[in-house]
Amino acid sequence: MSDDRFDAATEFDRQLDRLVQLGYPALAGQTEEEFRALLTPLRDPAVAGAAELAGPTDARVPFLLVTTRELVPVAERIALTTLAGKRRTGVLDRNFPADDLPTFDPIKELEVPPGPAYLLLDVDRGEEYRNVPPSAALEDMTAKDRLPITIDEGLAFVTLHPQALASNRCFSLVGSRCGDRRVPALWISQGAPKLGWCWFGNPHTWLGSATANPVRVGLD
Repeated sequence: MSDDRFDAATEFDRQLDRLVQLGYPALAGQTEEEFRALLTPLRDPAVAGAAELAGPTDARVPFLLVTTRELVPVAERIALTTLAGKRRTGVLDRNFPADDLPTFDPIKELEVPPGPAYLLLDVDRGEEYRNVPPSAALEDMTAKDRLPITIDEGLAFVTLHPQALASNRCFSLVGSRCGDRRVPALWISQGAPKLGWCWFGNPHTWLGSATANPVRVGLD
């Protein structure tokens, strides 16, 4: 059931404003006007895509404005994340060196649009998959016509909705893989987000596997 109080256009504007406030235009080598002009074409698809969806909660949001590493590197984006109500900024886990990040690409099933940004619909942090290995979570979500989210999408989730990452409510990013058994994940360390990795076959009581609508909307 849709939430009549939810205004998708206002939410899109809030997300775009948030990226601007965090300094994304400068990190992308653009002026604020150029940055807004680049991403604004996703506004109408966001409004249309959210028409039958409920408004955001801590666990689930109607859409995310996702920026990719083509626009701003992962290490710079994780450093701009915080937990809800906290000031400590996000970090890369020491076992996940920055030069390792380019080897993690979206799995082919996602059909991620090329380019610097796109729209992701109906995103959930996947609490039902806590204490479930990512391998089993992937099978289950696929059977339910859902797909996992990527590193870029996870960073967008925490950047635009910091409350999504909470104690015992962290999540794997099964949509990004590099050909081995590692699965990226976002969790909490010392009061801040941390981007690290866990094993594809290992369950953790505090770690779910985030999911989204299979359809991603590009700028083209």
